[in-house]
Amino acid sequence: MQSSGGIRDFFMRLNPQEPKAQHFLFNGHPIWPLLHNHYSIKTQICHRQRKEMGGGGGVAAAAATVVESREWYLAGRATENVPTSDHLKLRTVRISLEYESIPDQQVALQLMLISVDPYLRSRITGRNDDLCLPQFSINKVITGFGIGRVIRSKNNNFNEGDIVVNPFSPIAEYCITPSDFLRKIDPTAGIALPDYLSCLGVPGFTAWVGIEVIGNPNPGSNVFISAAAGGVGMFAGQLAKLKGCRVVGSTGSDEKVQILKDEFGYDDAFNYHKESDFDVALTKYFPNGIDLYLDNVGGKMLGAVLNHVNTGARIPISGMISQYNINPTEREGLKNLLNMVGKEVKMEGFMCGSFLNRFGEFSQQMEAYLKEKKIKPKHKINQGIESFLESFVSLFSSSNIGKVIVQVAP
Repeated sequence: MQSSGGIRDFFMRLNPQEPKAQHFLFNGHPIWPLLHNHYSIKTQICHRQRKEMGGGGGVAAAAATVVESREWYLAGRATENVPTSDHLKLRTVRISLEYESIPDQQVALQLMLISVDPYLRSRITGRNDDLCLPQFSINKVITGFGIGRVIRSKNNNFNEGDIVVNPFSPIAEYCITPSDFLRKIDPTAGIALPDYLSCLGVPGFTAWVGIEVIGNPNPGSNVFISAAAGGVGMFAGQLAKLKGCRVVGSTGSDEKVQILKDEFGYDDAFNYHKESDFDVALTKYFPNGIDLYLDNVGGKMLGAVLNHVNTGARIPISGMISQYNINPTEREGLKNLLNMVGKEVKMEGFMCGSFLNRFGEFSQQMEAYLKEKKIKPKHKINQGIESFLESFVSLFSSSNIGKVIVQVAP
């Protein structure tokens, strides 16, 4: 599998002995500081002229020496509530593609697909708590996972036309970037490009860590997945089913309930908007208790789950999206944590970056499931770089099914 074999090789080069992502090294450098500072380099090396927000299309990038690129940047901290155009703004910059202006070992990319992920919310608050990720700098372009096409290269390992995954991609139409973290996609692998941002990307890896590594349920276990129709949940439920578990999911609409059962193989599901009492709902759907709960939402649902756990239950926590837009002092607390003692429950929050030494194993397994059609992805693809803010905000509602992706270019 040449396509993500390179991705596997990259992650396997990280030091597997270090337990925390910020301690992983790449080319002798800690990975998280690189993530934080990676695109400050870009602003120093690109010949750019800032303009007011405007159109950037219609440029024949492969033949141009200068392109106009629209990019999203952080204009102000969003300490609470859903981010708006006061916080994230679109602007147009000019990027020189002259060969001499591209530093050695770097490449120019035209972005094709950009992953829209909830974790970005914690990087624009101005706080260093919550997910403990580095904050984006004011007036700087924000970054995320993306897929791009090489249009200029000063690295012999990359040719014009190569398609690459970039874990530190600017949310933009074009960029000049160091090539250290770029990994080629094999166009003959038979894998659709969006899959590299979903089942083979952060959402799929998060689901795999939660179910395979931390949860590790036995066949016949009762498994509950919240936000089950989202980017992580849809894969978590399918992975649990492959392990022989009984799986129930909660989601935000009747349409999603049907999709969970018909497309993703869930044994049952419920619309949490229609449940006035989560305790009553969980009594109905888990008469024999819960052995594993993958928590994506936190809040009242987590509190209700603690009333229904079996002895030895496990609760991997990959996120708490219901709490992301709430001031920390006003978030909901739990009053029944003592249940964990008597039932000997293990609750573990995790960041998938701390499991990068397992990425090769994950990638190989998930690729096989995907090609054997044992895992079914679902994507919500919005068109145009201008749709990023709306796409990002939609993550905090019940309007999406599956992984949200922005298509920047064909």
